[in-house]
Amino acid sequence: MNQQPTQIFELGALFEDVQLRSILEDGKTFVDCIPFFPLNEIQNKYEQSKSQENFDLKKFVLENFSLPPSFGSEYKSNLQLTVEENINNLWPMLTRDVSDEKSSLINLPNRYIVPGGRFREIYYWDSYFTMLGLKEAGRVDLIEDMINNFAFLINKIGHIPNGNRQYYISRSQPPFFALMVQLLADTKKDDSIYIQYQKELEQEYAFWMEGSDDLKKGTSVKRVASMPDGTLLNRYFDAKQSPREESYAEDVHISKACANKAETVFSNLRAGAESGWDFSSRWFSDNQSIETIETTDIIPVDLNCLMYMLEKILAKSATLSGQAQKASEFIELSAKRKNSILNYCWNKDAQFFCDYHFVKKGTLDKKTAAGLFPLFTSIANQHQANLVAHYVETSLLKPGGLVTTNIHSGQQWDAPNGWAPLQWIAFSGLRKYGIHHLANEIAIRWTKLNEKVFAETGKLMEKYNVEDLNKLAGGGEYAGQDGFGWTNGVYVALKAIIG
Repeated sequence: MNQQPTQIFELGALFEDVQLRSILEDGKTFVDCIPFFPLNEIQNKYEQSKSQENFDLKKFVLENFSLPPSFGSEYKSNLQLTVEENINNLWPMLTRDVSDEKSSLINLPNRYIVPGGRFREIYYWDSYFTMLGLKEAGRVDLIEDMINNFAFLINKIGHIPNGNRQYYISRSQPPFFALMVQLLADTKKDDSIYIQYQKELEQEYAFWMEGSDDLKKGTSVKRVASMPDGTLLNRYFDAKQSPREESYAEDVHISKACANKAETVFSNLRAGAESGWDFSSRWFSDNQSIETIETTDIIPVDLNCLMYMLEKILAKSATLSGQAQKASEFIELSAKRKNSILNYCWNKDAQFFCDYHFVKKGTLDKKTAAGLFPLFTSIANQHQANLVAHYVETSLLKPGGLVTTNIHSGQQWDAPNGWAPLQWIAFSGLRKYGIHHLANEIAIRWTKLNEKVFAETGKLMEKYNVEDLNKLAGGGEYAGQDGFGWTNGVYVALKAIIG
């Protein structure tokens, strides 16, 4: 067995041939495989045998690699039990124990919940919504284990990657770590938890703000942009300019249809993956085609709301640890960011919170579910919250809950799909402004749809079609997955409140 961390995506011709010919159908399967032999040995074997008559590439892969497992899909639901009872039975199926697997997996010191199906590793922003359900199940031990795993990754890598895979290291995901710490502190009623993770919270902030010290007004570097007035806001970014290893064939195909340089396309696709919204018309200049993706030109409203919360929580941890000067600095930073979000992301004409286009220097008019984050983080004023709620109620609320956008692009983060995290963000945000009727309506429609699909399939899905309740969700780069971490978490958390 190979004793070194396995980088299947560095296998040159073998990697490209397997991915571009879709030998294993889903490009993520190959990069998650475990080799039976040292990689250089497999590589040499391939070079010697690939030109032979009747060479079978799939057979070669299966002889040299162990295919990765699928998590949660083997669970057989008991329809005599409630959905909540089935979810409690599912948690152990979605729990991954400590291991020393020799693959692309970054081994972690504690147990963790995986989303399910092809997603067989911990995912950054998924985990916050999964934790909401673990809290209701009384599994504070697992919440702590997962937060400690993220702290481990921050200390080991310098940030929390998209997931604990070697090929995910160049990008992160929406920064929910601070909110996880807050969730744990609230659950245990123990403010010392803010001090416990202060070092990691500061490192998380340093990662997202890297390069900001010397940034000239109106320019950007990595994940930071200096706005026209000199204030700092963040964007999604990935320094690598190559196809995503787990979606290699898809990215190569897209790049060939694009007018932009391939490197620019790959960078924008990777940044779109970091956003968690991979993919959505939100990132497309023509609102329809992924070939016009321009993620790195966009200042996302939701990302900056999360950064605002990170600054607020850093101020709290500094206050609790007796660092008054540091606390004052983070309070000032959060106040500046709040004003900047209101200045650049409130579209007065659209009467909605939208993303800002850094290159075109204007607030976009795309109204998406991301516009609810300023309510979730209490940045909006009451008038703005009422206007956002009116649009949500008249345009984004569908029979099955909240739709992500109203654009049908064929991408999975567009209509007709709804996603668990955005239902929670909307529900929580609206309640903070006293808009309970709409919050409850979203929650009721969403949980009923979850229950309907579960009764029909015995599964909890990654995403749902909220427009046509008789159809499953579609779109995107892979088949719909079940399991499913954040759906389970949000369902349980919503039911605990609305009954």
